[in-house]
Amino acid sequence: MSNKAPFKADHVGSLLRPDNLHEARKDFKENKITAEQLREVETSEIKRIVDKQIEVGLEAVTDGEFRRTWWHLDFLEHLNGIEGYVPEKGYAFDGVETEKYDVRNTDKISFNPDHPFVKDFIEFNEIVGGRAVAKQTIPSPNQLFNKGIRNETVYPDIEEYANDIIKAYQDALKSFYDNGVRYIQLDDVYIAGLSSPDIPFNDGATSRDDLINLALRVINGVLEGKPDDLTVTTHLCRGNYQSTWAFEGSYAHIAPTLLAKEKVDGFFLEYDDDRSGDFKPLDHIPNGGAQVVLGVVTSKNGELEDKEAIKARIREASEYVPLEQLALSPQCGFASTHHGNKLTEEQQWDKLKFIVDTAKEVWG
Repeated sequence: MSNKAPFKADHVGSLLRPDNLHEARKDFKENKITAEQLREVETSEIKRIVDKQIEVGLEAVTDGEFRRTWWHLDFLEHLNGIEGYVPEKGYAFDGVETEKYDVRNTDKISFNPDHPFVKDFIEFNEIVGGRAVAKQTIPSPNQLFNKGIRNETVYPDIEEYANDIIKAYQDALKSFYDNGVRYIQLDDVYIAGLSSPDIPFNDGATSRDDLINLALRVINGVLEGKPDDLTVTTHLCRGNYQSTWAFEGSYAHIAPTLLAKEKVDGFFLEYDDDRSGDFKPLDHIPNGGAQVVLGVVTSKNGELEDKEAIKARIREASEYVPLEQLALSPQCGFASTHHGNKLTEEQQWDKLKFIVDTAKEVWG
């Protein structure tokens, strides 16, 4: 199988938080333990799940996002010019409102050289110790274009806002690279949302086409001048919170622009149910271009897929993208937020092992 990321058997990143980590978080909030004690629990659990990922056969491993609460907000609120806050409402998901927390723009945006994620990666990479590729996941810069984040007093012009975000993320990529990151994934619910019939989290002030073109310019701007040996992928997701989702719609609207022209090394695409539409938009992926990691195995429930059915799905996708350009993963993480999806940890590992075994049978 390929020895370059994204791997033929890969995964999106987040893993279910174990009970003792939930308890430590709660104890920390109630001032029963110190930040150092909480960190010790996190570190010990990260060591355990790194070993477990290697054991099931994954070539790229993550820290499970065990030091964060949310897949995106923890990273964004540590950028200069962005703060976390508690809004009146959470995000609207299918049949559920999420826990209330969000970020907003308070000042000019730039990368914080003391960003805690950099220190976290250095420690994580030491734990991995070269036994696998240490993968870093961060939210896409486009998440900052969601409704209600930009402060129009600070940034009356969206172009100036976009330019500062591009620069902040270029600096972030450089900092991660200088500290040993060689595989980074940008998680992007925003871009997937631009394909949805009703664009979610959007103020309606700008046309869909203009938003799609801006999203492409932001990602490609961030990637300008990136080192050749840094693999950058994008994961396009329709929302993942306690096994629910935020919106539906195929990738058709964004495929001619974003799938065709985004200069990433790979796309992690959600294809685990009917909400995702068919594989036809993959026609727009340039031949020999980005790898397409098919998220045909769901992380939203614990039931193990049928191997022959998954192989059939991969064959179907190969009508649009050559087989050697395809790979396999879950459609999303198992715990995009600290709450986690509705399955057991044992089921999570079974799914990841299933992906590794299936990939070996398909790609050899």
